[in-house]
Amino acid sequence: MTNYNKIIIIGSLTLLIACGTQFPEIAPDVITENTLHDTDDPAIWVNPNDASKSIIFGTDKETNGAIYAFDLDGKIIENKTIRNIKRPNNIDLEYGFKLNDSTQTDIIAFTERENKTIRLYSVPDMQPLDNGGFPVFENETTPEFDAPMGIALYKSPKTNDIYAIVGRKNGPKEGYLHQYLLTSDSLGVHSKLVRTFGAFSGKKEIEAIAVDNETGMVYYSDEMHGIRKYHAEPSKGDKEIYAFGGEYFERDIEGIAIAKYADKSFLIVSNQQAHTFCVFDLKTNAFIKEINLGTLETDGCDVTTVALGDKFPYGVFVSMNDEKNFFFHDLAKLKLLE
Repeated sequence: MTNYNKIIIIGSLTLLIACGTQFPEIAPDVITENTLHDTDDPAIWVNPNDASKSIIFGTDKETNGAIYAFDLDGKIIENKTIRNIKRPNNIDLEYGFKLNDSTQTDIIAFTERENKTIRLYSVPDMQPLDNGGFPVFENETTPEFDAPMGIALYKSPKTNDIYAIVGRKNGPKEGYLHQYLLTSDSLGVHSKLVRTFGAFSGKKEIEAIAVDNETGMVYYSDEMHGIRKYHAEPSKGDKEIYAFGGEYFERDIEGIAIAKYADKSFLIVSNQQAHTFCVFDLKTNAFIKEINLGTLETDGCDVTTVALGDKFPYGVFVSMNDEKNFFFHDLAKLKLLE
């Protein structure tokens, strides 16, 4: 065998090994009961009175879909589950929405794609606050430019105002995201468009969005391009701060979760076709590692570093699994701080 042929064989073997990299699987602590159709995105509500009774919400994406509520054992809480939703996509949660001078409530917001609205419910009593839904992407005439998908809630540390940042199935190269201010008065809750922002590569779509309330930064997945970073505060302007990470993903960049600790914080992003997650340093945007949590084709994920009783004393990472369920992992098993 010539040296040239040896080089080709060794190079081919190296390429095969690199393409077939297998990360050790970290088994879930809990797999939820199945939904009826197609799971997509979770959100975690931490019960302020008893964290062991916290609720995990998850969307079931179908024409006759639902927002499922699960306990920490993964069992469906039927009286907290919202059914007959027209293709719910992504979901997010925020604490302390001011209804009036004396009343606040925690809220979930989710997109209802077929009705072209965002929905708003109080938590944990699960009462609608939106009079059937707030229209989004109004006056759009291009197909799919008015079909909401991703959503993240931002609570301003400057004003305590709460905003919904919404993405769509398709959109323009600039202004892909719309940001809506949520307010309440004697006539009810209202949604007002305050800005459009966000670049789009045009390669696929933008769905996953996450906001760091503390720093006022919004991150979103431009699915075949990279992770984009902007100010969430409207007064800070619409200029992109950074775009990063695309080289670490097999194809689609999907769900985003932010894990906040006292001294260090992380961005955890689904590498959908690789069935893994990429972890980045939240401050520097630097890639840290890739992990395998056993999920298939993960669209959405969420995380809390708050201790949730004996079940999850170090917090929990929740991820959608493409078998009509969600996986719950003890956050310590992800070894973020090592």
